[in-house]
Amino acid sequence: MMTLMLNNFLPAPLNYFMPAEWETHSATWLTWPHNVETWNSHDLHNIELVYIEIILNLIEEEHLNILINKNIEQTRITSLFKKNYINIKNISFHTIQTNDSWIRDYGPNFIVRDTSTGRQIAINRWLFNSWGKKYPWEKDQKANMEIVNNMNCPWFNPRIVLEGGAIDVNGKGVCLTTTSCLLNKNRNNYLKINEVEDYLKNFLGVEIIIWLDGSLKGDDTDGHIDNLARFVNSKTIVYTTEQNKNGANYANLKSIPKVLKEAKNINGKPFNIIPLPIPNTIKHKNSYLPASYANFYISNSSVLVPAFNDPNDETAKNILKSCFPTRKITLIDSRILVRGQGGLHCITQQQPAHSYI
Repeated sequence: MMTLMLNNFLPAPLNYFMPAEWETHSATWLTWPHNVETWNSHDLHNIELVYIEIILNLIEEEHLNILINKNIEQTRITSLFKKNYINIKNISFHTIQTNDSWIRDYGPNFIVRDTSTGRQIAINRWLFNSWGKKYPWEKDQKANMEIVNNMNCPWFNPRIVLEGGAIDVNGKGVCLTTTSCLLNKNRNNYLKINEVEDYLKNFLGVEIIIWLDGSLKGDDTDGHIDNLARFVNSKTIVYTTEQNKNGANYANLKSIPKVLKEAKNINGKPFNIIPLPIPNTIKHKNSYLPASYANFYISNSSVLVPAFNDPNDETAKNILKSCFPTRKITLIDSRILVRGQGGLHCITQQQPAHSYI
């Protein structure tokens, strides 16, 4: 199947933009977990149960596209779904080999534009190098292209490294990101900040970039924004904060609220900012794990929120309920998931609703 690569064009001048995550989806993309280097065989079994819980929460409200490594796996997974009363009619399997499950980072970055005949969808095919060549990534990089081919829609080729977890947009011209990730020499060491901003503006259709400086202990992404600060509507940002001055992440996070208080939207107005607590320190094999309530996923009628059997789980749930009063807020036990150094947002990717390709 051939797709149209708009090689000599930029999305923004063609009126494409990245919509906010809370806008209507036509589907959610997942990669079925399989990497025993990320989760050992026992943890991998438990991670499959987490995926089933996620799918049960999503299946009635949007279609699911699931990448699997081998055709033979589809039979086993389908049987597993049926045992858990999952409606497989709402699921499409794609046999596409991957290194790991973090489809947010290597998968498609969907953009849209509104036309007289409806909303059109396209894809930015960013490069992926496993957060600065930390792990094998060649299959993940190729998976992106296979998804593009399966979608059969226009796509753009920025030719720089950018992970989906490194950006968050409000759909109204503003992008959140971090200096520690996008300006890291292990991604695009030849780009300066103004050049990175030009890429974000041209390919995401944004006008303002808010640069935060921070990361969580144990975060091998070098500080993805989806652990630190997220838009919950076009005017409001929640951010991760550590109140304990002796906490492992206190120093890393303390500059974030100051920057957010000074930030402005495209109309020159400040944002409402709301602090999110951080769970108590979680370690595995004496290594810090990047547990964060900001790593939530917004679906069509729900918000899936990481939980860690922590006193702050309910606090975070209530804060996000106030931010999403019309959506169901569901806690998903993410203690095993975060052992792989990721979360709910990292393993999901939204596909915006559209009228035509």
